[in-house]
Amino acid sequence: MINKDLWLDNNGRHINAHGGGIMEHKGVFYWYGEHKGPGVDGKLAYQGVHMYYSENLQDWNDGGIVLKVNDTPNHPIHSGCRIERPKVIFCEKTGKFVMYFHSSNLAHAIAKRGLAIADTPAGPFEFISAERPNAAVWPLNAAETDKEHLLFPVSQKTNDAENDTVKKLPLYVRDFSAGQMARDMNLFKDDDGKAYHIYASEQNSTLHIAELSDDYLYWTGRYVRVLPHRWNEGEAIFRRNGRYYLLASGCTSWAPNAARSAVADSIMGEYTELGNPCRGIGAEITFGGQSSAVFKAGDTYVAMFDLWNAQDFIDSRYFWLPIKFTENGYEIHYQREFKL
Repeated sequence: MINKDLWLDNNGRHINAHGGGIMEHKGVFYWYGEHKGPGVDGKLAYQGVHMYYSENLQDWNDGGIVLKVNDTPNHPIHSGCRIERPKVIFCEKTGKFVMYFHSSNLAHAIAKRGLAIADTPAGPFEFISAERPNAAVWPLNAAETDKEHLLFPVSQKTNDAENDTVKKLPLYVRDFSAGQMARDMNLFKDDDGKAYHIYASEQNSTLHIAELSDDYLYWTGRYVRVLPHRWNEGEAIFRRNGRYYLLASGCTSWAPNAARSAVADSIMGEYTELGNPCRGIGAEITFGGQSSAVFKAGDTYVAMFDLWNAQDFIDSRYFWLPIKFTENGYEIHYQREFKL
């Protein structure tokens, strides 16, 4: 597959699975992503989550819409809502395939985790709920002084852009009772079968990593704030040789920016920032794209990127790049063709 070109499925149509991720199950790779439409309004969900499958990561078969929008007014995933960053993992304990996604409205103001489950990777997925994580639960690394301000008044207007106002406010305290904001998100399944929910929270200023229950359907209440006030999104966590690596982007909406990376010896951190892992021409804007996920194929770790077209979302494209590990971190070099 030629990076940034049109990637076609078995029907000769452009693959429509943006902001997505890969799950391997019994030798088959399943790619779940956002089905986008034409024009600027194409960012909204009028279809749902699209799935494609492949045995070689080159030839992709159209698996159709596996989570459909609902026509019921005020339903959390009604037609025209936002269904973003869908990710799927398999739960051995229950035999269910579990999907998490950013569930929001047209105004981008709800910031909830959407949940759906299926009996097979091909779906259909049944929508279960949309809610905010860890209501009335403090993060493991909460500052004791912050806990004293449970009724901390947030009178200043806050937004998602990096700004000094947000830096001064303990926004996770503001959201303590209602639950934490969950926007760009990902799932990580560790070698011991434990799963974790990673999501951009606190007006996008701070990542949270939350441990999931054994059935992957809820949070255990164990979560941490990661890289506070660093404004990361498009995040993915992957593990190699006992170390946990983070790939993310800055928060500049659909416009590209310099990628970010970090590493930790434990899934819950602390994470040490490593800077931009991209190398070469275009590295300062992540080669024009934004990170979406990292998956492993054999011994190769592959970073997935979206090449967003904010004027015609259906024409947004993809490029996938292998990750090269170094003594202290990792690097990503652009190459014209994705081929293992």
